[in-house]
Amino acid sequence: MIPAAKPMVGAEERAAVDRVLQSGMMAQGPEVAAFESEFSAFVSGRHCIAVNSGTSGLHMALIAVGVRPGDEVIVPSFTFAATANSVCLAGGKPVFVDIDPRTFNIDPAAIEAAITPRTRGIQPVHLYGQPAAMDQIHAIAKKHNLFIVEDACQAHLATFNGTPVGAFGDAGVFSFYPTKNMTAGEGGMITTADDEVARTSRLLRNQGMEKRYENEVVGFNTRMTDIHAAIGRVQVTKVQGWTAQRQANAKFYDENLKGVVTPYVAAGATHVYHQYTIRIPGHNRDEFAAEMLKRGVGSGVYYPIPVHQLPSFNLKFDLPNTSAACKEVLSIPVQPSLSQEEVETVVSVINAIAAAGA
Repeated sequence: MIPAAKPMVGAEERAAVDRVLQSGMMAQGPEVAAFESEFSAFVSGRHCIAVNSGTSGLHMALIAVGVRPGDEVIVPSFTFAATANSVCLAGGKPVFVDIDPRTFNIDPAAIEAAITPRTRGIQPVHLYGQPAAMDQIHAIAKKHNLFIVEDACQAHLATFNGTPVGAFGDAGVFSFYPTKNMTAGEGGMITTADDEVARTSRLLRNQGMEKRYENEVVGFNTRMTDIHAAIGRVQVTKVQGWTAQRQANAKFYDENLKGVVTPYVAAGATHVYHQYTIRIPGHNRDEFAAEMLKRGVGSGVYYPIPVHQLPSFNLKFDLPNTSAACKEVLSIPVQPSLSQEEVETVVSVINAIAAAGA
């Protein structure tokens, strides 16, 4: 079986964890500080604030940039629920808009059309590892005086016109969940060039304290542990090589897959292929995936239901590009641990099923 995804963790990560355990300092400490400093090189030297998950990062970042109860924040509906959940947790109201059907990312024209007097910000998602159209999104935000919080949870090392994701907005957020392009076991990272946003984020993650027992604001406990940071520090040294291998696997798929729609990459974008997501128009996507599984190739559907239609939101309106994507997308194995034989097997299985009209 070729799995849809596989965490990359080895002896160096285990040794790093053991080092922390032997030190006796397992909560937020020197490993976290070092991880923040080292990750900063990936986001043009911005402040980095480590937290316990990508969702916590989005939550803290939204509060830090100034979301207040009732503020509208424009988000795509074709994403993981955490994008919209974080807006609600910060007291805001997510306003769901449609995507560009080629990139699967939020449509700038849909953003512009959704702005009201209550709109406070935009939270674009760099979905599957492809940057959103940040030139257009930045222009819209500047025109309407809106903040931008980038959901970069799937896009470590992705760039747009040479600028890394996480370095465009008032804040950006990355995830280190096990199947992301790099992991810390679990965790997240807030990035920002704004000193005050950085300080507020640090306060919020630590019960509102910068100095012990001097709580300045009502905060949370969303700190990253030194155990997780130690894993992340090892992965920082590996993620560039892994990214190059993901891109090489994707290139092989681009050149050899037939009968399906391969990912479109926008001009100026560096795609890092957290997921290699094909579209299967004219086929039953779920039957296609089931047939792949029978032949030894795993896959995943990200995402089968638009967020605005989930029971947690249950909103009744149509976003046609989002609805179509939810019915057609299928993510296939692209992880850097794949052998050449395995990527060739993935291609032969998909081409055979597509040719048979599954």
